[in-house]
Amino acid sequence: MFRAILADIDGGAESLSEIDIGRVCRRFGISPPDRQVRRRDRNGVSRYTDCEWRLPDGRVVVLEIDGAFHMEAEHWAADMTRQRGLVIDGCIVLRCSNLELRRQPEAVVRDLLALGVGGRGAERAS
Repeated sequence: MFRAILADIDGGAESLSEIDIGRVCRRFGISPPDRQVRRRDRNGVSRYTDCEWRLPDGRVVVLEIDGAFHMEAEHWAADMTRQRGLVIDGCIVLRCSNLELRRQPEAVVRDLLALGVGGRGAERAS
């Protein structure tokens, strides 16, 4: 487990939730995402996404994992602004809470699979 956590940190995880997504990907056989991807918005501001998968057809699926601080008005407003920019750039944006990812990971996995995020094919999220 310790080695898996270190691998997640080496792969760009910067929070417990981002470590959790690594564990979920391994459990369900989904390819690990690119984490903390730096993007510039239309105003040149650097913004980072939690998780990204590039699909074979070129589309990009972004998963944002929201913790409690995302519920604060200031963070919520910034999240909405960032999401609009990602959608305008053609990304598919999914959001989940860190609680959902820990307690009901199969629901998040079902949505990722429905969008075409694939992998090695371990456990099914049905």
